[in-house]
Amino acid sequence: MIADAPLDLPAAPADADRSADADRVAGAIRAGILAGELVGEQRLVEAELSDRHAASRGAVRTALLMLAHEGLVERIANRGARVRAVSTAEAIDITEVRMVVEGLCAAKAAERVTDAEIAELRELADAMRTAVAAGEVVTYSQLNERLHTRIRQIADQPVAAEVLGRLRAQNVRHQFRLALRPGRPQVSLPEHLAIIDEICARSPGGAERAIRRHLESVIEALRAS
Repeated sequence: MIADAPLDLPAAPADADRSADADRVAGAIRAGILAGELVGEQRLVEAELSDRHAASRGAVRTALLMLAHEGLVERIANRGARVRAVSTAEAIDITEVRMVVEGLCAAKAAERVTDAEIAELRELADAMRTAVAAGEVVTYSQLNERLHTRIRQIADQPVAAEVLGRLRAQNVRHQFRLALRPGRPQVSLPEHLAIIDEICARSPGGAERAIRRHLESVIEALRAS
């Protein structure tokens, strides 16, 4: 007698709810790391996270495992989890990888940019100039992040965007430190404006070279730190 083949049963509602909660909690923690609200070596206590995000301890544990796989969180034996600290040497390694992947995104963005998106990028360039002229370092840093995000969106390369999202999250502490360094905005502004110009000119090669020059500058600044 031939045994019946196993049935592919849908996940139980409780399992589906826990998975959704884990995704939600992981997203909230990831956003906190990106915003600089959660810093390297900061402890992530399951009970506190469970209360804060109205999620079960199991969902929180799953979220922390997800973030550990992304390199954003590390689990310490008998001590729980904490935000992973990234050394300057590792930050340089991360930026070298970003140089390749962001170069691809810049080239794709130059190929695909629309007239409306060109107008948006020009407005963003004006806002960055204004922020630097006014000495608004935090605003400029936010605009910087917005520019890199828009380039990824315009490029419409989901795999590259996912890789970059993780790399930038791991490097966020060093990004903030560089942004606050005296004179750094005056150095990076023309680099960002050159990236915008090349994308708006619909020059894939020029856009890739411009973003690589910018990230080479970031690496030099990291080494100097």
